[in-house]
Amino acid sequence: MAETKRIKKGLNINLLGEAQKKIAKIEVSEFALKPTDFNGIFPRLLVKEGDQVKAGTSVFCDKYREQIRFSSPVSGKIEEIRRGDKRILLEVVIKDDKAGDYEDFGKTDIASADRGKIKENLLKSGVWPVIRQRPYNVIANPDDTPQAVFISGFDSAPLAPDYGFTLKDDLVDFQAGVNAMAKLTDGKVFIGVPATDHPLAGVKNAEITCFEGPHPAGNVGIQIHHIQPLNKGDLVWTVNPQDVVIIGRLFTQGRYNPSIAVAVTGSEIKEPQYYKVNKGALVSTLLSDELKNSGKRIISGNVLTGEKVSYSGYLGFYHNQVTVIPEGNYHEFFGWALPGFGKFSFSKAFFSWAHGTRKYRLDTNLHGGLRSYVMTGQYEKVLPMDILPMQLIKACLAEDIDLMEKLGIYEVDEEDFALVEFIDTSKTEIQSIIRKGIDLVRKEMS
Repeated sequence: MAETKRIKKGLNINLLGEAQKKIAKIEVSEFALKPTDFNGIFPRLLVKEGDQVKAGTSVFCDKYREQIRFSSPVSGKIEEIRRGDKRILLEVVIKDDKAGDYEDFGKTDIASADRGKIKENLLKSGVWPVIRQRPYNVIANPDDTPQAVFISGFDSAPLAPDYGFTLKDDLVDFQAGVNAMAKLTDGKVFIGVPATDHPLAGVKNAEITCFEGPHPAGNVGIQIHHIQPLNKGDLVWTVNPQDVVIIGRLFTQGRYNPSIAVAVTGSEIKEPQYYKVNKGALVSTLLSDELKNSGKRIISGNVLTGEKVSYSGYLGFYHNQVTVIPEGNYHEFFGWALPGFGKFSFSKAFFSWAHGTRKYRLDTNLHGGLRSYVMTGQYEKVLPMDILPMQLIKACLAEDIDLMEKLGIYEVDEEDFALVEFIDTSKTEIQSIIRKGIDLVRKEMS
């Protein structure tokens, strides 16, 4: 019988535009790999414009860890290499030739393969970047051995994809992926599932833990905190459940097959649903004929932690969702004095709190500007971790590494502070502050 962890602190944000439980097929002709998706990576190109590649061909590698490679999701031609200021590599655009050619890495019997063989296949195929480590939430170091592997089998963020639905036909490959990850750790593979009937609850070779409660119960960092809290010097690895399937396919099919189900969601989508595409897909193809109105914010990911992208942008490497909501570029005169029946309220400042499970059409308006910090005690209500969020934020701002360590910087990632940022009366970019603090500690500790 799986243990159940009850998360009491948090906040569910009910938005309009949840994806219907159906997966549509769509033809995508253009994909991109974006080095900016990977924290701590210094890319070195391995291709040039006009080169032909197969699915699984290495496109770039980490300059300082050349065994970590990033592979093309499809076969085709390197259409364009886009750079930004100071020639920073932004995107490598690949035009799909629809030939379906792929690099053959050979099928592998996981049961008989040793740890070295598993790592070798993951590295040379370009699948390795799906594995991230805590602390720091960066791509795992192949030379390390984690104390455990954590997989969150559900996502509790607003309009997040339902992995119970998207993974139900991929359980064989998911099990293979779990078996491969179990070979890479001296500890256990932990899988967090919701406290409802869920297909991942029957996965073998892993310890299942049920979680119930509001968002961020589905965050892997929250689950780690409640199962096996991290201290200084501890190391664990994390993998997204759809990426576990990609790991499994590498061994069962012998190739890099980064096909995932992407939830296209939000109040500005005509028919929210799932699409089966490869990682890095062109966003405009997913949104073709689906947008309702002008003045929209397109987000790769969810509304709390996702990245703003243009209509001609690309899906983030770690994102399984595209969200479209109204742009909030307007001024509301005396908005704070209105009853606000249609506004979402955490602090019960508006009467909308009495509507219970009502779904909202929220936009990006901040409803105010940057202001001084006020000690409200609200942060602790949405962060289910035994840390002091306000004090940790201030320690990050002060770049006080000793204080950051004492306040739990090794346990957190910026996504754990997304709700803190959402309810913040000071309108501060808290996730960015936490990320800078994590990067600073990582730099000093390396």
